[in-house]
This record gives sequence, C-alpha cells and structure tokens, in this order.
Amino acid sequence: MTKEVQRLDRVIIRFAGDSGDGMQLTGDRFTQETASFGNDLSTLPNFPAEIRAPAGTLPGVSSFQLHFADHDIMTPGDAPDVLVAMNPAALRANVGDLPPGATVIANTDEFTRRNLAKVGYASNPLEDGSLAAYKVSAVPLTSMTVRALAGFDVSKKDAERAKNMFALGLLSWMYNRPTEGTLGFLKAKFAGRPEIMAANRAAFQAGWNFGETTEDFAVSYEVRPAALPPGTYRNITGNLAVAYGLIAAAELTGLPLFLGSYPITPASDILHELSRHKRFGVRTFQAEDEIAGVGAALGAAFGGALGVTTTSGPGMVLKAETIGLAVMTELPLIVIDVQRGGPSTGLPTKTEQADLLMALYGRNGESPVPVLAPRSPADCFDIAIEAARIATTYRTPVIVLSDGYLANGSEPWRIPDVSALPDLAVRHAAEPNGPDGAFLPYLRDPETLARPWAVPGTAGLEHRIGGIEKSDGTGDISYSPANHDLMVRSRQAKVDGIARGIPPLEVDDPGGDAEVLVLGWGGTYGSIGAAVRRVRRAGGRVAQAHLRHLAPFPENLGEVLRRYDRVLVPEINLGQLALLLRGRFLVDVISYTKVRGLPFKAEELAAVLQEVIDRAE
Repeated sequence: MTKEVQRLDRVIIRFAGDSGDGMQLTGDRFTQETASFGNDLSTLPNFPAEIRAPAGTLPGVSSFQLHFADHDIMTPGDAPDVLVAMNPAALRANVGDLPPGATVIANTDEFTRRNLAKVGYASNPLEDGSLAAYKVSAVPLTSMTVRALAGFDVSKKDAERAKNMFALGLLSWMYNRPTEGTLGFLKAKFAGRPEIMAANRAAFQAGWNFGETTEDFAVSYEVRPAALPPGTYRNITGNLAVAYGLIAAAELTGLPLFLGSYPITPASDILHELSRHKRFGVRTFQAEDEIAGVGAALGAAFGGALGVTTTSGPGMVLKAETIGLAVMTELPLIVIDVQRGGPSTGLPTKTEQADLLMALYGRNGESPVPVLAPRSPADCFDIAIEAARIATTYRTPVIVLSDGYLANGSEPWRIPDVSALPDLAVRHAAEPNGPDGAFLPYLRDPETLARPWAVPGTAGLEHRIGGIEKSDGTGDISYSPANHDLMVRSRQAKVDGIARGIPPLEVDDPGGDAEVLVLGWGGTYGSIGAAVRRVRRAGGRVAQAHLRHLAPFPENLGEVLRRYDRVLVPEINLGQLALLLRGRFLVDVISYTKVRGLPFKAEELAAVLQEVIDRAE
C-alpha cells in the first residue's frame, strides 16, 4: 500500500528494554545508519552497572537515546518523541520522560500479569487508559519475530532474542533509514554462525516489511541530511576518539605509544581499541591493578615512549602516588580519567564531573599538574593530541578529564586533514649539556622550564631518578630547604607557564551587550549551548564561554569574568569550578549543580539562565 510520508526536522528516539534485550546494539545500529545517511546526531546510552540485573525489573532497564536532525544539534535531546518499550519495566522507567503526544511502541508479548506486577503495575497500562496522552502502538514484537523465523534452524530462545532486530527494522522503515549497513553488519558479526546470521537478517527484514504493510503505521517520516561543513565524516564515540587521538599523537611526536591500564568502567573501551592497533607501534599492557598500570606507563615514559594510562575516579585515587612521582621526575605522562558517579564504586555506568578538585589537588605535597577537559565526543580526539603536546613540551604529567556521557555518546566527526595536525616532533637529549662534558638532568629550558628527556642507555647521559627531592641542575638528592623551595616553585612556574601557549578563552556574545555569561567546562558544553540557543531565540541576551584548559586557566579568564555582571556556572558536581573561580578571581559566580548521573537538559538550563538574566536586568 502507498503510505503518507511526513517530513520532520528532527526526531528523538529511545530504545528501552532489559539489559539482555540488545538495546545498546539496536541503538548503535540505528545510529550508524543515521550517520551514513548524513543527519547530524547525538546519542545517550544508559545502562545498568550489573552485568545482568534481574529480568523485567526497573534496575535492569537499559536504554539508548538518539537525537537526529536535518540541522546542527548539540545534545541527545531532553525528551523522546518515540519510546520503544520491550517490556513493562522499560515503559515504567521511561514514561515519565515522555512529552504529551509522544509515540509509544510497546511489545505486548511481555505485558503479562507477572511482568506487570514486578514493576508495580496493578493493571495493564496499555489497556487502562493511563497512556491516553500518548500515541500507543501495541505490537507483539516477540511472537511476530518467532513466527517470521519459523522456517529457520534456530531455537525458540534464539528466535526470541532477534526481536530487537525486528524492532530495528520497523523503526528503520518508519524513518527511512538505510538498511545495507545493518545487513552487512549482521553478516560479519555472525559469520561463524550462519544460521543465527540468517535469522537476524530475516527478523530485521520482517520488521521493515511489517511497517510497510500494516495498517497500524499509516505514516512514515523523512528527516533530510544536515548541511554540515564539507569533508569526510564518521560517527565516533568519545572513547574511540581518545584512542585515535593518542595514536595520532604518537605519530606526530615520533614516539612509540604505550598504554598501561587496568579495566574500569567507563574507560575500558580505550584499552580495547588501542589493543587493536599494533601496526602503528602501539603497545598495550593490561595490568593486574591500577597502580601497576600507571607504574608501567611512567616506566615507558622514562624509557622514551609516549606513556599513557586510562582509568576512572576510583582508579585515580590509586594512581595518585605515581602521578606525584611523575611530577617529581618531570616525565611526560598522559592520564585519562573518564569520570563517573562517586564516591567509591558509586554509579559506574553514569556520568559525573566531580573529579576536578581531585585532579588538581589529589596528591601529597605541592604537586601541580596541567588538567584538560574535552567538550564533546569528537573533541576527545583533539584533546588527546593537546595533552601529548603539553606533556612532551613541558615534561609533565597531564590529566584529561573526560566523562561517561562523552565516552559512550557519539556524534559525527569530520576526519581531519593529517597535514593540518600540529608538528609535535620530540627530540630526546643526545649529548651532555653541562660544563666539562657533564650532563645536568634538571637544567631547564629558559622558555618552557622543561628539563632534558634523556633515554636510558644514552652514553654520557646517565642520571639519577626517583621520588626524593632533586637538586636544581644536577638532579642529585637534596634535603636543602632553599633548594626544595626553589624546585617546588620551579615546577609550579612550569605549569603556570603553559598558559602562554594556549589560546585565550573565546566568548560567544553576538551582540556584545550581554550582562550575563554562562561558563562551563567538559561535557556540559552541548547542554549549555542548546540552552543558550533557546534563550536567544526568546530574545534573551547571554554570552557563552567554555573551558578546555582547567590548569592552568587561559590568561584572559579573569578579564572575561569581570566583563559581565553575572556569571552562571553549571556543573555536574557540587560546584567545584565555581569554588576555584571564586577563590582565584574573587568573582561571586552563580553555581548551578546537579548530580543525578545524567547530563543537564537544555530546557532546564534555559529556565535557570533566563531567571539569572531577569535578575540582572
């Protein structure tokens, strides 16, 4: 039958079900096809920390939200236009986020009395009128999938597992998504099990055919490609971008890349990805614990490699002593902290940005370290290169504060022109630098204050290394009070001097007459940007700036803060950047915080920002 096709400028879809229902795979495949189609997009995977929570329960619900559009977007969206609920738990966990008029596609096969009771439903919401505010399509996804696979040599259990592919096929029809990529993906994924491969491909095609032929869905939708700047694009997550950025940094510096790491959510994907790239000279070491991981990475840096370690908040605590050793030995070391909810084990699969003060001050003694934070999944590539530049130029450990939202979320990434990447070529010390042929391992470069990086085994450059205070120049052990004061101040001055090599903070203030500045850092960039757009469309005047360098701050930050009557600082912590700004610049910034394990909603921030503007006027 011929069906109506409606054009939309954007759509937000959320797939939700048990953690074993394949919602992350379903969302990822829909995302990949959407990326290849040319839409701008942003995603928000959300899943439990347990490997397999009890089936059909609220703690076991896994979801994947995708926002795609024919124009530039900045967030995964505040509220889904479409919810695919594979069971009552998925509906109950997500229905509160739906706006009136949203579409609910519910798998009726799972709405049994037992499953309803598990999540506290006294009656079936698909039948009792409680969902009257939404457009509900009740589809027996499981039984339709089983019937579609009746002729295949698979068990009933395997046939039921393919219901996510049926749902993916249906949604792909509804939104005119390409199918070739998913069919090819299934062929490759199940190449060793041809019967499972054929069944999943058939389930996907059955879902597509159902949408095309059923009267339950009379309309399909078209979201045209976005007008993005010209170039070659691919969809990328933050963790994948970090891995690619580190490989690029190794090529740019001319150094072998060594990763010493211990698996931890949500950083493990960086280890997994880098382990695939031995052809680029990458060496990965999965250590027995966090301390061994960072120790091996620092040892690699001492040996002349680009040493990297990856972790999350709990691992940062364990790595603190060795990071302090890197400060004392003044060796380049990159530490990637993919932040998650804390304290302790906290919320392993949820996002937070509460490790800022720990990154700055979570070591004994005066232990200054540069701290950077990417603002988007694609920016994770650039921030990895920037971390390598600073680490190798200034001979210092560098901490990168990513977060779970950026790590697992994705967006289109324009693949850079390799010739446009910076030249980071490193030259290790090759000859003595002192009088009478002596080597002075702590003789500093007059511009960067970096000490020479001498590879062990280089003739004539033998020197002492370790965590006890060094004598200026010679590197000998020193307990002199005056020398300790000099070395502490020299290490701090070296980190402070990095500010001269970073760009000034850019401020987006179109009219130049805003009285309110909203200042963010890290993964809040998209939410803040979307909120600012809303306020400006409503006639509000607001300036926006975002920090990528948190230690040291850009040199013009103080001047920027003093330019505005009010400064709003949204953070997914209890106000850590706000505390730093107040103490450093004596500016009474307005702190707005939440720690729910989720990114800010644009609508929420827009309301807060408008209230600040109204008070300023």
